[in-house]
Formats: sequence, C-alpha cells, structure tokens
Amino acid sequence: MYQTLTFLHSLFRWLVLLSLVYSIFKACKGYFLNLEFSKTVDSLRHWTATVAHVQLVLGIILYSKSPTVKYFWKNFNEAKASFEILFFGLIHIALMLFSIVLITIGSALAKRKSTDKEKFAIMLIYFSIALIIILLAIPWPLSPLAQRPYIR
Repeated sequence: MYQTLTFLHSLFRWLVLLSLVYSIFKACKGYFLNLEFSKTVDSLRHWTATVAHVQLVLGIILYSKSPTVKYFWKNFNEAKASFEILFFGLIHIALMLFSIVLITIGSALAKRKSTDKEKFAIMLIYFSIALIIILLAIPWPLSPLAQRPYIR
C-alpha cells in the first residue's frame, strides 16, 4: 500500500503543477487583457483546487504510513538532526498544507468576487504564491532540501 500511495502522490504532483501553471496563465491573460471570467475559467479554478485537495488527501494518508515520518515522531530529538528526516517529518507537510490553504482561499475568494478583473487578480495572486511554496517544498532530484526522483 505504501508504494502505491507513493506512486500516486508522485503522479498527482504533476497534475497539481500543470493545473496551477495553466490556471495562473489563464488568470494572468484574463487580468491583463480584460477578458471575461468564463465558465471554462471558473471550471479550471474549481478543478485546480479539487486536484490539489486530492493530492492533499493522498499526502496525508502517505504521511500516516511513512516509515520516515514514524521514525521522526518516535525519535524526535535524534531525527531532527537529520535535515532530510526533518524535511519529510515537518517541513514538507507544513508547507504543503499552507499552499493548499492558499489555493482553497484563492479559489473561494475568486468565486465570490463581483468583477471579472477581481476574480482573475485573486486567482493570479493566491495560486502564484501557492505554486512558489509548492515548488520549494517538493523534494526535487537536485533540491538542497531533500531529494527524490521525478516519479517514484
């Protein structure tokens, strides 16, 4: 089960990144070109948040099953000395939770704004900040924080 969860979490990372990048592109285009906030863009906003929430659920389940995380919490004083264990035990989940909160708030606020320009601006700001945090918190193969392959 752990390997399946790891694979799904790794795979869904790409869906989250693609949907965020595309949403940011559409929001930027809509904001600067004064476009209409269409049903398609609204669906994109909604599905970006939904994909992020699915990734969050997969991540929380994976977090509860991870041997690295279990070791971190059982041996906290020793484990916090290893930055990679600290990264997966605390930093990764904290940053990812924060980014999902930003996506959720941005999606909800954009939905409720009255003008199209405000909707695009909210999407652009919240989704961009969330993307930056996510890019920092992903354990890329060349990351100085923690390394994992592109797909596990």
